[in-house]
Amino acid sequence: MEYRQLGASGLNVPVLSFGTATFGGGNEFFKAWGDTQLDDAKKLIHLCLDAGVNLFDTADVYSNGLAEEILGKALEGIRNRVLISTKATFTMGEGANDYGSSRFHLIESVNNSLKRLQTDHVDIYHLHGFDGNTPVEETLRALDDLVTSGKVRYIACSNFSGWHLMKSLSVSERYGWSRYIAHQAYYSLLDREFEWELMPLGIDQKVGTIVWSPLASGQLGGKFRRGQPIPQDNRRSQGGSHGPATDFEHLYNIVDALDEVAEETGKSVAQVSLNWLLQRPTVANLVIGARNEEQLKQNLAAVGWNLTTEQVKKLDDASFKDPIYPYWHQRQNTKLNPPPKFY
Repeated sequence: MEYRQLGASGLNVPVLSFGTATFGGGNEFFKAWGDTQLDDAKKLIHLCLDAGVNLFDTADVYSNGLAEEILGKALEGIRNRVLISTKATFTMGEGANDYGSSRFHLIESVNNSLKRLQTDHVDIYHLHGFDGNTPVEETLRALDDLVTSGKVRYIACSNFSGWHLMKSLSVSERYGWSRYIAHQAYYSLLDREFEWELMPLGIDQKVGTIVWSPLASGQLGGKFRRGQPIPQDNRRSQGGSHGPATDFEHLYNIVDALDEVAEETGKSVAQVSLNWLLQRPTVANLVIGARNEEQLKQNLAAVGWNLTTEQVKKLDDASFKDPIYPYWHQRQNTKLNPPPKFY
């Protein structure tokens, strides 16, 4: 397993991590992701460890805390061998302070997550989204206190816009507080908007990228194909996904290119999709999920090899979309705004 340094920190993480949103199936939304219970969770975790994947990603909101509970029980006796990433911000109750990134909610959330995970610290603690109601200074001071207390080792964010992240980094620098070392973001061959602003920001500010939904809710897994019925045995079709409506012609053009590259490499469409992401700037880790052992083994085989420059370009060309303003205008002035170098 390849390890990469996460952002400007000294923390090294495997290029693949295991996402536990499939654990528990505690409500209708997450049942569409999966319903993995403790015994199967242990098997999946040990498969990951055997492959060198020692980072496990979860969140308090996943099945209302049940995913954290199952992960904590599954890691009994091996906590010192793994890295745990969890998140807060989204709604966890009906109270007025049961959501957001206030000092009150973050401290409560960390303590509750630690209990569910049966550990005394979290290695990477993410804000699951930006809270526009709470001053950034309050949020970052609370996170810095959690780092100082030892309950959190590193802080990161998720689903931020460019100005959310840049303002946060500026405030951390101003006061000498802990800064976000990573941004967990949605990015795939199907949806490359991350490249327009967040990737250049990550390059400039040395913020690593942890990619969630790298297969676009399974749409890049090889089952979605031109001229065939849309599969119903995936979380997007079963109501367990969010995001923009799919432009199926665009998707099928990408799948056509993936098929060509898969035939050239002898790899699966899903493995090619994941490997393409691992060659993008700032990307340090992909969060992969699996409902069963075979699916996990297939995803783990996305590493240990690289696409050629020509194959990457073929996929780039097939997945290209014209950016929205001001990014299309900036791309007309590449002397002033050079794009990230992909190959």
